[in-house]
Amino acid sequence: MPIASPEIYAEMLDRAKAGAFAYPAINVTSSQTLNAAIRGFAEAESDGIIQVSTGGGEYLSGPTVKDMVTGSVALAAFAHEVAKNYGVNIALHTDHCPKDKLDKFVRPLLAISTERVQKGENPLFQSHMWDGSAVPLAENLQIAEELLALTAAAKVVLEVEIGVVGGEEDGVVGAIDEKLYTTIEDGLATAAALGIGEKGRYMAALTFGNVHGVYKPGNVKLRPEILKEIQDAVGAKYGKEKPFDLVFHGGSGSLPQEISDAVDYGVVKMNIDTDTQYAFTRPVVDHMFKNYDGVLKVEGEVGNKKLYDPRSWGKSAEAGLSARVVEACQQLRSVGTSLGK
Repeated sequence: MPIASPEIYAEMLDRAKAGAFAYPAINVTSSQTLNAAIRGFAEAESDGIIQVSTGGGEYLSGPTVKDMVTGSVALAAFAHEVAKNYGVNIALHTDHCPKDKLDKFVRPLLAISTERVQKGENPLFQSHMWDGSAVPLAENLQIAEELLALTAAAKVVLEVEIGVVGGEEDGVVGAIDEKLYTTIEDGLATAAALGIGEKGRYMAALTFGNVHGVYKPGNVKLRPEILKEIQDAVGAKYGKEKPFDLVFHGGSGSLPQEISDAVDYGVVKMNIDTDTQYAFTRPVVDHMFKNYDGVLKVEGEVGNKKLYDPRSWGKSAEAGLSARVVEACQQLRSVGTSLGK
């Protein structure tokens, strides 16, 4: 199936909220990790979301080019072609974009999608994230409102972050403090500025103790009940149950019950990066250790081409990532829910 159209993406998100499940959103940085992620979704019979960050876009463009738009466009073009071979819907998303990179990343990509839509085509990406967590909430929402008008015109979904995700991802650093927990007042301010769908569709990453990167469960206190409190308060004001389409950031290392509760409260998308990075790399390490004298030309020998061929260890790496995607689909209850079934 091709990359999801705006209508299919909207249906994916609606079905997830109505059915109390969520889609894993897998960060990719290469054609290999992209293929592995799509394979995982297909094996789980789940639609899914593939995303690229500013750093991922730079890497995809080539280490001497470092152009995040070039890399992202190239990934999208590749994804549009290879996704046709699978029986699941895949949406493309751009991850965290801070204020100083909007003009270098999200806005140029939005311009490309706008031009495509004006020609009767689908947008290049299905959603973009504006990460305003480093600026005051009023400024965050002002920029979000401006972007929402642009994304709505391009038939693209906007993602906003209300609160702060701790830790570091691609140079965006969030302190681990009280701002890790979005308040009811923050949620009401978001709805007042962005509406609840009438100004354009958006997803909200409300924070409830989330932290990027590697940490052991219990080191940071996740409080998914915050999501319910905000949904209830905003819903009561606007007469709509679960008014927000929620996003779970910093999901690596979370406990199954925390994930389950978050989905019950309206999470439709959960970002997974740290765990899938490890799942991709671990089989490579295993291959190299077990085949040391084959992948290296030890003591004047010639090595074993079949063992140092990147395809040999690359297949194992992709299989590892795919398996982790299937696990994520199981945790988020999206197994077997694909629209293509």
